[in-house]
Amino acid sequence: MIFTISDVPTLIAKGATATIPIVFITASDPVAMGLVDSLNRPGANVTGVTLIASQLGPKRIELLRELLPKAGVVSFLVNPNNANAEPNVAEARMAARRQGLETNVVPASNEQELDMAFAKLGQSKPDALLVIPDPVFLNLREQFGDLEARYAIPTIHYSRENVAAGGLLSYGSSLKAMFHQAGIYVGRILGGAKPGDLPIVQPTKFELAINLKTAKALGVDVPPSLLARADEVIE
Repeated sequence: MIFTISDVPTLIAKGATATIPIVFITASDPVAMGLVDSLNRPGANVTGVTLIASQLGPKRIELLRELLPKAGVVSFLVNPNNANAEPNVAEARMAARRQGLETNVVPASNEQELDMAFAKLGQSKPDALLVIPDPVFLNLREQFGDLEARYAIPTIHYSRENVAAGGLLSYGSSLKAMFHQAGIYVGRILGGAKPGDLPIVQPTKFELAINLKTAKALGVDVPPSLLARADEVIE
C-alpha cells in the first residue's frame, strides 16, 4: 500500500507501479491529472480523495465581498507550477468580475518567491488577496501569517490551518474529514477491496474559519452575519 498527499507524490507513485494499491489526497482534479479514468470508476490501482478546491473559488470571492464591501481590487496568489492554476484563476476571476472587482495575479512557488510576492503586493496595495489552492501554500502557512501581518493585506485561504497560523479567513474542505475518509479506503483495500472499484471521494463538509485577532490587527470589522456562520472563530 502507498498513501500519498498532493499532486506530485501521487503522480510519482503511479509512475512507479501499476500493481501496488495507491490511496491519495489531492486538491486537484484526478481525472484531468490523468490519475484515474473517472471519479466513479477510477480503474487500475489508484483511488482516493479530492478536495475539489478549485470549485470553491467563487464562494471565497463572495465571502471577501461580504467581509470587505468597499473593496475594489483583489489579487490572486498562484503557484504557476500547479497544473490547475490557470483554470482556478479563470474561475475566480469570473466570480470577481461579477462582484465588480478588478483582479491581478501574483506568482510564487517557494519560500523566497512568497517573500517577493508580498513585497510586490505591499507596493500595489490591493484591497484583498485570494490564495489559489496549492500544497506549497499550506506548507508555508507560518510564513503567510507573518507576511499578512507585516504588509496588512486581508487574505482568504482555502485551509483553516492557514487561519490557525495567523491568516484572516478561510473557506474550504475539512482536511481532517478527508484524511479520515482516506484512512477508511486504506482499511478497505487492505481488507481485499480493489482500488479501481472505489469511487473518488469528494468532500461534503466545508469549513469557514475566521481569526479575530488578525482581523483586529488589520483593522477589519467582521460582520456579525459572517461570524454567525463561521465553523471556527479564533480569538
